[in-house]
Amino acid sequence: MPGWNYRYVGPAELKAAVRPGSGGCRIGSATDFDNWVAERSAAELVEPFTFVVGADGVLWLAPRQSEHVACAGGRSVLSAGEISFATEADRWVVREVTNQSTGYCPDVSSWASVVQALDRVGLRHPSGFTHEVIFRRCPGCQEHNIVRESDFVCVFCGSDLPEQWNVDPLIGGGVG
Repeated sequence: MPGWNYRYVGPAELKAAVRPGSGGCRIGSATDFDNWVAERSAAELVEPFTFVVGADGVLWLAPRQSEHVACAGGRSVLSAGEISFATEADRWVVREVTNQSTGYCPDVSSWASVVQALDRVGLRHPSGFTHEVIFRRCPGCQEHNIVRESDFVCVFCGSDLPEQWNVDPLIGGGVG
């Protein structure tokens, strides 16, 4: 599968709490999605869901309050964020999708993996993340930052942040 494999970089205690079978629901086909959505209440469907795209390119979904690392079963992912659905002409579509995951901090380039996973399921989707989150690790204090308004400055220590994704020090923005 093309794309980076994002390792979990969030709090260790959240990953340690992941138990076998506690992950999200695997959505590898249109039938999988139809079965999953049929089990959701109307109240659930108005809220966004946690999603990951596994290293095998398959979409996984979990309730919004779920940690991304739990949805992924503790494994590396090709993307992660939040996703919401709506019906249009009696068909489910993706209404909004973001890369907002402070546990994996995926680059906006992970959109390509999301497209492939959604196309596999047959879900119409936007042309890109509806809200892009830019994550960077500060080379000075090593804290993870969310870049706002193109201000590449660490909110913790004031150091300049790199233009390129660098959150995982083991891959430093490289291919994994």
